[in-house]
Amino acid sequence: MGLFSRRRKPAADMGGLGETLIALRVEAGDVAPVHSTVVVFNAAGHARRAAAGKVSCEPGEMACCFHPGPYTADLAPFAAAPEWGLRLRFVVDAANPRVSQQRFDLYWYSETAGRLALADFAASAELALQAELAQGALDLPPCTTLEEWHAFRAGLNQLMYTRYGVTVDDCVPVDLGEQVDYAATLRTRAQQEADRAAAVAAADSVAATARAKAAAAAIIADAAEVAVAGTQAMPAGARAEPQLGAAHDSSASLAAARLPDAGAQRAVAATPATVAEQDARALRRLFIELPALASALRLLTLPEGSAVFQQHQALLLRLGMAALNVNTMPSLAWAAPDQPLPADDQTRRSAQTLVAQSALDEGWSLLARLQLAAPQQWLLLLDEADRICANLETGLSLRRLPRIPRTEPTL
Repeated sequence: MGLFSRRRKPAADMGGLGETLIALRVEAGDVAPVHSTVVVFNAAGHARRAAAGKVSCEPGEMACCFHPGPYTADLAPFAAAPEWGLRLRFVVDAANPRVSQQRFDLYWYSETAGRLALADFAASAELALQAELAQGALDLPPCTTLEEWHAFRAGLNQLMYTRYGVTVDDCVPVDLGEQVDYAATLRTRAQQEADRAAAVAAADSVAATARAKAAAAAIIADAAEVAVAGTQAMPAGARAEPQLGAAHDSSASLAAARLPDAGAQRAVAATPATVAEQDARALRRLFIELPALASALRLLTLPEGSAVFQQHQALLLRLGMAALNVNTMPSLAWAAPDQPLPADDQTRRSAQTLVAQSALDEGWSLLARLQLAAPQQWLLLLDEADRICANLETGLSLRRLPRIPRTEPTL
């Protein structure tokens, strides 16, 4: 009769899986469709893969379901020429028994929010490709010969496999002129830049207003202390009764100085939440991916020579110290256990975390180049690794340090 039935949580929406949706989070009891793969993560982040069917999870575990594809995505290699692109046909790589953590599983667990749509993956891959071409790490010449095209394809294939754990089946040039409105793209970029500048200006204005009102409150408090001291020094007969109106005005001005206006309060309340989310996501990526990156670098086959070996060991040591720095990173909202951090300093700290995250992305692309590098290229690539580690260490150190006010030199 249904008297003792237990109402179950609705099943996950798997519509579009294998077409417009690559992976999504599932719960215990959900049924994964045929030709899909289930990945179960335990509390420590270690993953195991299972066949399609009813999902089974232990308490504290999390599961996702992905379809291997194939998928097709159009990427624009150069931001200045969005009408020309590359059409990629790729599949999610099968499990590699030689590694303990599959790269696609790590990517989903670290960088996605539960659902990985094809459009989001294409946008991320496009940014990674544009960054590689802009830095000169990957070369895309006119490709008048097959050798040039094969060299680019080898670098692209290795980048996609190392960065995302997907295998590129096919890649051909394509004209996107009918799909892309260049004028609309320029207008969107200009609007985004204007919105970003307005947000930064608003945050600076709110912070300046708060500092000014705090200084005014301190001045009023000092004046009140001076007035009280002067009144206590006067003879008893010469003391005058305080005027209620003046006292009310002083209290009101003090309260107004300490409390910003409603619009500023809303801006201050909205900004730290977004900053805190960005900082938390970046620190989570660094916490999860830095050990995996160091492990992949440790498994590389080194060319002969003590110089390469010494630089490689120094690189692994620096990555280990950076991972330790991430594991012991202080909270964003506090400068000390009893001292909250102002909103502008939180924004500054979060920006340094994003610098370290960018260095992590460069580290994955460097790993792809090292896997294809000839012995004579190792020293040059290890110099590039030194620059990446310097950016990583600088971002983490500035994320940790408290704000130090600038002081001009004096004689």
